[in-house]
Amino acid sequence: MAAFSYTTIFFLVSSTLAHTAFSAFFKPRDINKWPKPPCKMYYPLDPSYTSECPDVISYVCATNGHTYKNECFFCVDQW
Repeated sequence: MAAFSYTTIFFLVSSTLAHTAFSAFFKPRDINKWPKPPCKMYYPLDPSYTSECPDVISYVCATNGHTYKNECFFCVDQW
């Protein structure tokens, strides 16, 4: 009789942990709530200005399927 209760407790605990662990994978994502990068700080002061982006790796994934090295490269590509 004691083995039945241990088995039941094991399955209850494991199903609770599995639900907690895997619920983040299937959560719907709303891309409208994601923060927009501050592109105004990368805009050139005049048309002949060439932007020099820093060599910092902080990947930015765009909704068009491209991945940029950082938000400066993303903003320069949007010009």
